Amino acid sequence: MDVVLVINAGSSSIKFHAYVETEGSLDPVAGGKLEEIYGKPYFEARRPNGELIDEKHWPEGEQLGHDNAITFLLNWLRERSSGAKLLAVGHRVVHGGERFAAPVRVDTDVLAQLEALVPLAPLHQPHNLAAIRAIRARNPQVPQIACFDTAFHHTQPAAATRFALPPEITQRGVRRYGFHGLSYEYIASVLPQYSAKAANGKSVVLHLGNGASMTALDRGKSIANTMGFTAVEGLVMGTRCGSIDPGVLLWMMQEARMDAHAIETLLYKRSGLLGVSGISSDMRTLLASDAPAAAEAVDLFCYRISRELGSLAAALGGLDALVFTGGIGERAAPVRERVGRAAAWLGVSLDDAANARHERRIDDSTSAVDVCVIPTNEELMIARHALRLLGS
Repeated sequence: MDVVLVINAGSSSIKFHAYVETEGSLDPVAGGKLEEIYGKPYFEARRPNGELIDEKHWPEGEQLGHDNAITFLLNWLRERSSGAKLLAVGHRVVHGGERFAAPVRVDTDVLAQLEALVPLAPLHQPHNLAAIRAIRARNPQVPQIACFDTAFHHTQPAAATRFALPPEITQRGVRRYGFHGLSYEYIASVLPQYSAKAANGKSVVLHLGNGASMTALDRGKSIANTMGFTAVEGLVMGTRCGSIDPGVLLWMMQEARMDAHAIETLLYKRSGLLGVSGISSDMRTLLASDAPAAAEAVDLFCYRISRELGSLAAALGGLDALVFTGGIGERAAPVRERVGRAAAWLGVSLDDAANARHERRIDDSTSAVDVCVIPTNEELMIARHALRLLGS
C-alpha cells in the first residue's frame, strides 16, 4: 500500500490527510489534527466517514511544538499502516511569491527561496516551512511537495495585480497575489460536473469560511481575487477585517499610538465577525443569535460580498455562474439567500427550497445565472499535485 500524506501546518495546529494511491487514483483513508501544540496538545484521527480512529490528550502545559508534533504524527502513521510506503508528503504553503506559479518538489534551494518569502506572509509561512524542515530531518528520503495558495492566481493580468506605488516598492514583491488558490483550483477542476456554463464561461467563486475570499474565473482561469498582498484584504472574515482604508492604519499609529504588533493583532485576530458582533467569529452562532450586534455582523458580511460581486462581474465583463464553497458557502443557506437576492440585478434567482436543502444547483428556472454549491477539497488537490510531480 502506497500512501500520500497531506499536511497543513498552522501556528498552533497541524492538520493532516492520508490517501492511498492505487493505479494513479487517490482514496482517502484517514484525516485529523494536532491542536494547541504549544499549550495543551490534543490529537484526533478519523476515517473519511467521520468515525473516530484514535485520540490523545497531553497534560496541560506540555508543549509539543512543530518538531515533536510531526514526529508523533509520523510514528502514529507508521504504527497504523504496517507495510505501507510513504510515497510523498504534500504541504499547503501559503505564499509562493512571484517565482512559484505551480507546485514544486522541495530541495535545499527551494526551501531557502521559500524562507525568503516569510516577510510576505509572516503569520503563515514560518509554520508551513517548520513542518517541511521537521520531516526533512526525520525522513530525508521522502519527497516533499510544496503547493501554494498563490499559484493558481498567476494567470491574472498585470492590471489586476499591481498597486499604484513607485517601482522601488513594487519591485520588492509588493503586489496583489490572491489566496485560497488550492480551493479555487479544485473547484475549477470539477465545474464541468455541475455546470457547462460555469466551466466554459464567466464565473465568480465564493470561498466563504473563517477565511473568506472571492475569485473571478474566465473559463476556469483566475483573473481577479478579492485578497491581495496579504490574506487580510477583501471580505469580512471570522476575525479579519477585510479591506480597510490605509488612512485608518495611519490614524492607529499616530492618534491611537498603536505599534505594528498591536495593529497586526487587531486586523487579524480581533476584527471581522468577532470584532463587529462582540459575540463570535462563527457564522452559525451569529445566525442563531437574536442580538442586534450579531445581525449587524451578518449584514456587513453579506454587504461586502455583494459589493465585491459587482466588482468581479465588471472584471469579467459579465456573469454566467456563481459558485458557493467553504464552510459558510456550503452550509449557510441564509447567507446564500441574501447574496442571491442582492445579485438579482445580475440575473441571479434562487430556488428557495433547493437552497434550504443545500442542493448542488440552487438556481431556479428563471435565473440567467447558474448557481452551484460545491464542497471544496484542497487536501485532495495537494495530493494530486504530489502524485503528479512524483510521476514527472
